[in-house]
Amino acid sequence: MKPMHASKTPRVHRLTRLVATTLVTAAALLGSSVAAAQQQKPNILLILVDNLGYGELGVYGGGALRGAPTPRIDRLAGEGMRLTNMNMEPQCTPSRSSMLTGRYAIRSGTYSVPIGGAADGLTQWEVTMAESLSDAGYATALYGKWHLGSTDGRLPNDQGFDEWYGIPRTTNEALWPGSNGFSPDRMKPEYIMEGRKGEKSRELRVYDLEQRRLMDADLTRRSIAFMEREVKAGKPFFAFASLTQPHYPTVPNPRFAGKTGNGDWADMLAEMDANVGQMLDAVDRLGVRDNTIVIFASDNGAEYLKPWDGWSGPWRGQYFTAYEGGIRVPFMIRWPGKVPAGRVSDEIVHGVDLFPTIAHVTGARVPGDRPIDGVDQTGFFEGKTDKSAREGILIWVDNRLQAVKWHNYKVHFYQQDNMEAPPVKLGIPRLFDLYTNPQEDEHKRAFSSWVLGPMLKMIGAFEASVKKAPLIPMGTPDPYQPPEARP
Repeated sequence: MKPMHASKTPRVHRLTRLVATTLVTAAALLGSSVAAAQQQKPNILLILVDNLGYGELGVYGGGALRGAPTPRIDRLAGEGMRLTNMNMEPQCTPSRSSMLTGRYAIRSGTYSVPIGGAADGLTQWEVTMAESLSDAGYATALYGKWHLGSTDGRLPNDQGFDEWYGIPRTTNEALWPGSNGFSPDRMKPEYIMEGRKGEKSRELRVYDLEQRRLMDADLTRRSIAFMEREVKAGKPFFAFASLTQPHYPTVPNPRFAGKTGNGDWADMLAEMDANVGQMLDAVDRLGVRDNTIVIFASDNGAEYLKPWDGWSGPWRGQYFTAYEGGIRVPFMIRWPGKVPAGRVSDEIVHGVDLFPTIAHVTGARVPGDRPIDGVDQTGFFEGKTDKSAREGILIWVDNRLQAVKWHNYKVHFYQQDNMEAPPVKLGIPRLFDLYTNPQEDEHKRAFSSWVLGPMLKMIGAFEASVKKAPLIPMGTPDPYQPPEARP
């Protein structure tokens, strides 16, 4: 005869297995709900190109006219919303600053490209989009050009990015090592760098002309690898692919050299289109297309230095000017099921609007202790309204309020045709109607002077905000505290 407890053993085992199965199922359901909650937050792939003019891409009238079709970027435009009145600041550093902080760059002392000496870039007091998204649970990475600080404490991994790889300043420095008389003993060259949050960034190799040709292909590979890692980890990501083309020297990767038969510029354009296509393909392959916001934009107007002439399309001017060719850039946003496909709008939007808009759809925080110039464009992008959340913009070139745009009207306070021309203050501001005078021709001025009323209100509101929160001088070192916080 078996012991009494022997007959109970199978029953106990069955009960144990039932409890274990229940716990596993509950844990799986909990894990699924956590994963689902994470996936409710959209991923963000922000592709920013450097000095791409309004007229370069096929969908903006370029492409084949510039020697190279751009089918992948053109298709992206058709899959989402394309803007014909997207505005950036007219230089690299200010535009990147305004996008990441939601503040006009004049506020943060980043209103022009820095030239040696003083502390450059954003103070640590500024809150970037990357910091806000990181606090909201995002994995954050920047691959490419930074140009918002080149010393420890002001590099991307100090400003909210979990990791970064690229150049701290700008691409024209790739010409230094091969120039006559250059010596690293006299001037330290720019290095390609990498870093992680909480660690000191390190220099990898000199950024010379050879590395310049290879850079964007490398940035594309790294951006894709980052997205792959984070999708596998089940974490929402913010991938900032800050490409270096077409900034001069405008040269293609060796794989694309001679591919179009139409010169370096066209070869570069073909490479750019292919790089963007690779990133878009990765989003599809990873199965996150419907939950990924893809944004493509240029940081400012066309590269105009010879022999690398860019094209502003129908607009007058290039970067470093307040003309439309300096500030109006290609822009498209895709978010399947949220942003209607095939939509085109000429409503005014500015780079400062990206931070508040992305914060709204991700649940990230926008600072409430400082003036924020950006406005939330979620309703506009999602097609809930045909109107932008803003009516106009203020346009600084360096530290000068050079122009104001309101609806289709624009007033200039200075005359400056290119970055090398001295700015000349106008005795009488020049008013243009961009509908009838897209070239801002001085001989076709508008006489609807009533529009100066709302323009002056915009200026007045900005000046009132400065009285409450003074501008941060360029070159301000860390640690910085706003005046009202100082003892």
